[in-house]
Amino acid sequence: MLLRLGLSTAILLLTGASVSAQEPELEVRVRPAVQEAFRSPDLRVDVNLVLLPVIVTNRDGAVVDGLTASSFSVFEDKAKQPIVSFANEDIPCSVGVVVDLSGSMQSKAASAAHAMRTFFDTANPEDEAFLLTVSTRPDTLSGFTRDYGNLEAQLSNSRAGGATALVDTIQLALQRLRGAHNGRHALLIISDGMDNHSRYSETELIRLAEEADVQIFTVGMLPSSANKKAIELTEERNGLAFLQHIAERSGGLSFTLAGYEDPVPVATKIGHAIRDQYLIGYRPPVGGSGAWRSVQVKVDEPHVRVASRTGYYSRQ
Repeated sequence: MLLRLGLSTAILLLTGASVSAQEPELEVRVRPAVQEAFRSPDLRVDVNLVLLPVIVTNRDGAVVDGLTASSFSVFEDKAKQPIVSFANEDIPCSVGVVVDLSGSMQSKAASAAHAMRTFFDTANPEDEAFLLTVSTRPDTLSGFTRDYGNLEAQLSNSRAGGATALVDTIQLALQRLRGAHNGRHALLIISDGMDNHSRYSETELIRLAEEADVQIFTVGMLPSSANKKAIELTEERNGLAFLQHIAERSGGLSFTLAGYEDPVPVATKIGHAIRDQYLIGYRPPVGGSGAWRSVQVKVDEPHVRVASRTGYYSRQ
């Protein structure tokens, strides 16, 4: 069965998902245990196979599809690993959406809402989503639902203002995704990246994102630089850098959107990137329980960008 990856991010560490490296039709063979991993949110992690979601895009940020296993190389702690499974199918997922409605986003709230609507246009009918907004504290506008029109209505009735607890809201979203009904998880964040009211630190959040089974996609709303002090410009740059960093660490993508730009192309690219991914499996080296293992994926294609997890914490 040809398996196309839908909305998820994290490296999944599975027991019993065995696919022989000697099978000649590697790129089209996926055994039931691997398929079931994306339908069951309760995964045991005695590791004998690492399943790594990978996104390949061109210079314009569009997805590159049609690649085979022979195009990819996987390295763990700089040592090349044999690929033992390769898959590609759109499977239903659970998506958390975080939209920043704090005071710094007042002029960009309409564009943020437009980006969210466009993103939902790309959804699988069996996907589910919830919506959190960012202000002085996280605000839950909706739990998991397939009624995206209701999410859009809830957002349109909200007004931007207040301080910014972005890190706390993302942390809450990652927690909520643990209770998702689908086995694959993604998080979309639409924000300028700035924070002035969170209890959790960015460092704590990055560690949580590295451990979570969630692929994070960010749309950084670029503020206007007119009449800004140097310290304000520095804070804005740091905010956008934070969004890029958390997306990269989780294997997702990050885009920056200026206030005058149409949000449709960016939101559409994210939707397609979530839908059209590769799932690469390899067997990790034995030992080192609790240790961080760095992972790198390379593609033998010119002028492409590869997005995948940068590593994981071994549970052997």
